[in-house]
Amino acid sequence: MSLRFRFRINRATRFYLQQDRQLLTLSFSNKILSLASRAADLSDTEVLVESPPEWGAPVEVADGILWVRLPLPFALDHVNVYLIRGQDGWALLDTGVDDARIRSIWEELFSGPLAGERLERVIVSHYHPDHVGLAGWLAAKFNIPLHMSATDYLLARGLSHPAGSGLMRFRKGFLESHGVEPELASVVTERGQRFLDMCSPLPGTFRRLLAGMSLHLGGTAYEVLTGGGHAPEQVMLYGAKSGAFFSTDQVLQRISPNVGITPLAPDDDTLDEYLRSLGEIRERVASDVLVLPCHGLPFKGLHQRIDELSAHHHRRCDRILEAVADRPMTVGELLPVLFPRPLDPQQRSFAFAEALAHVNYLVARERLQRLESEGIYRYSANG
Repeated sequence: MSLRFRFRINRATRFYLQQDRQLLTLSFSNKILSLASRAADLSDTEVLVESPPEWGAPVEVADGILWVRLPLPFALDHVNVYLIRGQDGWALLDTGVDDARIRSIWEELFSGPLAGERLERVIVSHYHPDHVGLAGWLAAKFNIPLHMSATDYLLARGLSHPAGSGLMRFRKGFLESHGVEPELASVVTERGQRFLDMCSPLPGTFRRLLAGMSLHLGGTAYEVLTGGGHAPEQVMLYGAKSGAFFSTDQVLQRISPNVGITPLAPDDDTLDEYLRSLGEIRERVASDVLVLPCHGLPFKGLHQRIDELSAHHHRRCDRILEAVADRPMTVGELLPVLFPRPLDPQQRSFAFAEALAHVNYLVARERLQRLESEGIYRYSANG
C-alpha cells in the first residue's frame, strides 16, 4: 500500500511533500519551492522545507517514512516523531508527552489517515517525557512491544514511580552552593516532579536496543547508534541503504540539545560524552544523509552541523575561561555569561545544568579549579 499524505501550512493553502531525486522539495500547485534559506548559524546545512506541517498531520518525508509534529507545553513547542514502514505495519519512533491533546491526535491519526494500518512496535530514543511520555499508553493500546536502551528505560521507570520522582531534583542546598539564588533554586528543585505528570506508566518489559545491532523495518536495515550527553544512552537509527539518519535529539537543525548535569551524578563529564558521540556519528554516518531530528526541520549537511555543534561548545568553554580570568565565579554567576538573553525559570534550570556541564568539562581537563569558601563553590582559571 502506497501512502502519500498532504498537510496544510494554513487553512487556505495545501502543500504536498514529494521526493525529488536526492533532495526534498515542496510543491505548491504547479510551482516548486526552492530549498528554504538556511538560518544564519547554519553555514553549511540545507533546510529542506520552509515550514513544518500542522500538528498531527502526517507527511511522507522519504519513502516509507512519515513525519508527525506534536505540540509541547514548553518554550520548545514541538517534538517530531516518525512512523517507519515495517513488515506488517508501522514502527513509531518517539511518542510525545502524555496529555489529552496528544492522545486525541493519535486517536484521530489511527481513525483517519492511518485507518486500517497497524502499529507494530514503539521505539523510544531516550527517557525525556516528550519522547517516552505516551510509550506505555500506545504499547498497551496496540498490544505492541517497546524498544529502548536499557539505561534510559530503567531511568524512565524509576522516574515514573512516585517514590522515584525526586531522583532528578537538584537539592536546593546543592544549587545554592553553586551560587544559584534561592528563588530559582526552589523552582529547579521542584521541576523533577513534572515527569510524573507527562508520562504514562511504562510496560514492565521491553526489548533492549544496543549500539551496533540492526533493526529490520520493511526492506531496510537500520543500524542502532547510541550516544551520551543529552541522555545517558540515547538511541539513533541509521539506514545506510535508505540514506536516512534519525538523529533524534543528538544532532538538531537550529539549536544545540541541552547537555547538562543531573542530580544523580553532579560531577559527571557529560559534555565530553556528547562531543565524543558527535565524533562517532561523524565517522559512522555518511555526510549526505537526510537528517531527521526530533526538533526543528529535516536537513542535509550532517558533518557540517556536527562541526558547528562542536565549535559551539568549545566557544562556551572559552567564554567561561575568559570570565574567570579576573576573579573566581560561581556557576550561578556564569549563567548570564553563557546565556545573555532573558530566560524563564524553567529555561534557567536547563541553563544551570548546561553551565555546570561545561564547568565540569574544564575541571576534568585541569583548565579550571574549584574553590570552596563558606559552603559556596567558585571556579578560577588553573594556571
